[in-house]
Amino acid sequence: MAKKIFIAATLQNVGKTTFSLGLITCLKKHFKRIGFIKPIGQRYLMEQGYKVDEDSILIEKVFGISTDLCIKDLSPIAVERGFTEKYIQGATDTDYSKLILQSYRKVAAENDLVIIEGTGHAGVGSVFDLSNATVARLLGAKVILLAPGGVGRPIDEVMLNKSLFDRSGVRLAGTVVNKVMPEKFNKVNKLIRAGFKKKGIQVLGAMPFQKRLAIPTVREIIEELKVPLICGYRNADVSVGKILIGAMEVRDALKYVENNTLVITPADRHDLLKAVIKIQAQSKSIKKISGVVLTGDLRPNTRILDHLAKLCVPTLAIKKDTFSAVQMIDAIVVKIKPEDKEKIRLIVSMVEKYIDIDLLLKSVS
Repeated sequence: MAKKIFIAATLQNVGKTTFSLGLITCLKKHFKRIGFIKPIGQRYLMEQGYKVDEDSILIEKVFGISTDLCIKDLSPIAVERGFTEKYIQGATDTDYSKLILQSYRKVAAENDLVIIEGTGHAGVGSVFDLSNATVARLLGAKVILLAPGGVGRPIDEVMLNKSLFDRSGVRLAGTVVNKVMPEKFNKVNKLIRAGFKKKGIQVLGAMPFQKRLAIPTVREIIEELKVPLICGYRNADVSVGKILIGAMEVRDALKYVENNTLVITPADRHDLLKAVIKIQAQSKSIKKISGVVLTGDLRPNTRILDHLAKLCVPTLAIKKDTFSAVQMIDAIVVKIKPEDKEKIRLIVSMVEKYIDIDLLLKSVS
């Protein structure tokens, strides 16, 4: 019978899929065959004719773990537009618990260990009677709970979530505190271990925040915001290192230009755009400018666009004011993709370094 681990979190975007990626790699030393399932997916793509959660697709493409399975078994339920409304109104007679069990059993039959990824905190999914706590109980899995960095906040949030898992009869195997600010890591790591020990909860590890994992590429900005790319297609996969807002004099703005700077400026700031072109032309092999975001309804003159195109500077247009454009870009949640080889290697190295795998295996057995 396959062993199983349910990965949950105290809220969204704490790093469940990132953790699952690294964990699967590390556990390959202990298990020959490892499967994955995300019973309920909220962000899905069309794959092989099915609506499949994007995290399941990522895991499948990185590890090829669904070789003898239908891809849909890795993501049995896709919460599409109108799903919740139909459920509340009783407009569906589908037995979703049965669907989850059927898919899980198929995955478990092919593997020695199954990683089950939840959708957020313990109560997410309650609206259609499939909270993470309910699904973990349905599958008989112990839970590893991820919480965001800090001291008081992760302890408070873990205890709140634990109460719901306890009510459902689900055992918490331990917690992982993720995205701890690097400059505070040693202090936070020591304090949370002492704090959780008082609560009788095992800390399986704490991981520092990695800026590289949170930085979007220009292409990701384009895809998330659904805005046009005017030129620079070839360099659209360059990561953004820093954002420079074109709201000051050129001489002052240029002091803040570093490698891979994304310049966000009104389209009629020809003086700043000319300076950007000059910097990029002089930078040779180093990509000083990762991209240019033109804001407002105006467009720069053709000559400026021609120079940006010649230098292959990714240039996109957002028909919003500059402040709104900055907010939109700042709100983007970066998702790991199968082609992000360097990021995946970083994730694996972090799990290897910061997670006590032996304690984790003992806790979920």
